[in-house]
Parts: sequence; C-alpha cells; structure tokens
Amino acid sequence: MSTKSEHQTVPLSVLLKRELMIEKIEKPEIVHGQAGQSKKGEDFTLLKAECQRMMGDGVYTYSVYGLFDGHNGSAAAIYSKENLLNNVLSAIPPDLNRDEWLAALPRALVAGFVKTDKDFQQKGQKSGTTVTFVIIEGWVVTVASVGDSRCVLESSEGEIYYLSADHRLETNEEERVRITSSGGEVGRLNTGGGAEVGPLRCWPGGLCLSRSIGDMDIGEFVVPVPYVKQVKLSTAGGRLVICSDGVWDSLPAEVALDCCRGMSPESAAPQIVKEALQAKGLRDDTTCIVVDILPQEKPPAPVPHQKKPVKGMLKAMFRKKSSESSSYIDKEYLEPDVVVELYEEGSAMLSERLDTKYPLCNMFKLFICAVCQVEIKPGEGISVHEGAPNPRKLRPWDGPFLCSSCQEKKEAMEGKRSLDRLSSGSDE
Repeated sequence: MSTKSEHQTVPLSVLLKRELMIEKIEKPEIVHGQAGQSKKGEDFTLLKAECQRMMGDGVYTYSVYGLFDGHNGSAAAIYSKENLLNNVLSAIPPDLNRDEWLAALPRALVAGFVKTDKDFQQKGQKSGTTVTFVIIEGWVVTVASVGDSRCVLESSEGEIYYLSADHRLETNEEERVRITSSGGEVGRLNTGGGAEVGPLRCWPGGLCLSRSIGDMDIGEFVVPVPYVKQVKLSTAGGRLVICSDGVWDSLPAEVALDCCRGMSPESAAPQIVKEALQAKGLRDDTTCIVVDILPQEKPPAPVPHQKKPVKGMLKAMFRKKSSESSSYIDKEYLEPDVVVELYEEGSAMLSERLDTKYPLCNMFKLFICAVCQVEIKPGEGISVHEGAPNPRKLRPWDGPFLCSSCQEKKEAMEGKRSLDRLSSGSDE
C-alpha cells in the first residue's frame, strides 16, 4: 500500500527522465471501447487515439477521451466536444519539452474549460454539460472534470482510484458553501406548504450540480473550473472506466470493474452498460468508455493477482507528489509498482489554478490572456491575483494576466459583480 513510511516520493521530471534512460521501457498500448443507451440524446463522447505533437526533443503521441453529459438540451455538450481540446492545447506554449508539457497540462486544462464556457455562453443558449476529459501521454494520465460523470482507474495490482470529483450539491458540502458564499442559494424543490423534495439544487435555476460548462441561466457561481488529477501508472498498466451518471447511479465502481474483468475494452463497455440497465433500467442516458493502458504484447485486460479493499482508502493509495528539485533525487530509484500521484487540485479560484508552481518561464506570456489567449496591450492586462483575499505583494510584471472580459468572468464566478439571472428549472 502507498501509505507505508518507506515509500519515497518521486517528482514528475525524475520519472520521465528515468524512462528516457531505460531504453527497454516501451510506450504503452492504448485500446478503447465505448457503448451507450440513449434516453434523451444528450450524451456525447470524444475518442482520439494517437494524436501527435512535434517538440524540440522529438515527436510524441497522446490520446484523448472525453465524455459530455448534457442537460437542458445538447448544445453545450456538442460545443464542448468540438472545441474543448483545441482550447486546452492553445493554452500550452509550443516550445516545451515532454516533462514541461505534462507539467503545464493541468493549468492548460483549467484555461481551456473556462474559455470553452465563456465562448459558449456568448451564443446565448441555456443548456449545460458535465465534462470528464482524459489525456493519456505515455504512462501519465491527466483527468479534468466538472459535474457528476466520473473516471475510475483500476491498476494492474487491483487497486481502485477515483480520478475525478463529484460536483453534486447533495454530496459535496464544500461546493455548497462556495455557492452560498458567492451569492447563490442551495435548497430542495419546494412543492408548496413547506414540503421540500428531491436532491439539493442551486437557485435560481434548480441545477443539482455546482460545476459545469454552459448553464448561463443558472448564475456564474456554477463554475467551469475543473477538478484536475494527474497520475503516473507503473509499466504494468491499468484500466480506465469513464461513465456518465446513468452508470454510476446504478453501479458502484467495484461492480462495474468486476462485471467486465478479463474482457477487451470493446466488450467491457457494453457489458457495463448492460449491468447498469439491469440494475435500474434506462432512466437516463447511459454511456461508458473503457480504456486499457497496456504493456506491449500483453493480454488485453489487466487481471489483478489479488483484490484489495478500497472503501475509505482511495486517497491513501496514492504516493504524494514532491516539490523537491530533481537535483536532490538519488539515481538509485527503482521503477515503482504503484500509481504515483503527480498533481491534484480542485479549487474554484482562478488565482490558485492559473498560477504556476513549476519553473516554466513561458507558461503564461506577459501580454497574452491566460484564459482566452488573446493579445493584451502593455498596461491593459489584469493580474489573476487582483482582488485576492490575501494578495501577495505584486510587481507590475507579475502574472499571469487576464484580459478585461476574462477578468469580468472571474469576478462573476467569485460573486464579486451582479448577474442577470433567468429562473428556469433543469432536470440534470
């Protein structure tokens, strides 16, 4: 288990450099399958394997998998499917090497989600969507999520890890506090006479979620800022299961993984959907993506030697990231046989999410908006730290910077300016 005191922490740069030094370590084989049953026609998927990017130190491939569960119509889900990836990639500087690219990815995902939401809202449509967005590069998996679709990882050792967050108001007390602090209200549907029914919702609007893309009629305290987790698998690989709430409302993660054990991803995805429908019927769009991350020339599905209990222990299974410089790391590290957590952050504050702890001097260029990537004239950029509760002493060149419209978006999400809100219900 990853909680043992003798476990050492290994920074991302060391893990990647170690792989480059060991020539026999091959890239994983990525195999996927998907399945779904439609009730409302608002679930959409993005499946892009073997995307290529050119870098100064070579040509690298990565794979992208997205699940978009729309509500109040499908427009937001379709728009996010078509634009989110480009918005994320445009937020990554072009001259980074591999480990810098991976280190910059969590911040770029935040910028891409916020830009996608901002651009979609300008279209004046009221639909919204959850998003679970997965980028796989080598053995590193990065997941960004808003809403209640989920991504679960089972390692080759049989451990289960949740790589996404659940932004349902019913179960997330921290998000309830954030919304009420930003000027929203949280409560159940009032049927008259004081009777309240159903799950907790935010008002106006009646959405059950605290984060999504779209939903312009709800109020901007429902934010598009994603929870992001980045992990590195051992070279034994693992299996990802990405599903909409139509699956997770019917099956626990253990059942979903057990019901398709030993199957290929192409067979596993429809099997999970079948199990979900047998459990509770077709009450919502029910969609599943299964992705196997495999050593080359190995069986198509990881079969653990021994199942281990996971309830209440999921966070403890991760080996924590280290902020130490790679120059202090002993070269005698052995290949870890566990999943290593490289990054995790769920704050809804852009000042915390767009600031970078990595020494990337060009992560955010001085005269480029950190969200929408438009050029900013000298002196017109607004620091993302402007108006922070405990602002550090800022110099004129301290960024990252936002353009005026993205600064207004930031203030609205933090409840610092009034909003025109339309009151309408949602069935999410």
